[in-house]
Amino acid sequence: MRHGTTSIGDALREFLNKSRMKPRLTEVRIQENWEEIMGKTIARYTSGIQLIDGKLIITTTVAPLKQELSYSKDKIIKLVNEKLGENVVKEVIIR
Repeated sequence: MRHGTTSIGDALREFLNKSRMKPRLTEVRIQENWEEIMGKTIARYTSGIQLIDGKLIITTTVAPLKQELSYSKDKIIKLVNEKLGENVVKEVIIR
């Protein structure tokens, strides 16, 4: 690359990092990778995943799963952040 030029990929990354779309795109990335991150069984019984201001909100109607997820909050934060390659999840809320 010549001095003062950037690749299209770098320009798009920079644009997304500065845009208001980034939180929503991050949420979609988590949803798309949820089964890979948590496994098929947990993914099957979670009905919703949202990311709001660094809080990952996981929705399920299965009481034993709620209990298990509440014990694993730190692990969930670690797994999701590792998968995304950045620290976007600060807290996990189970509903």
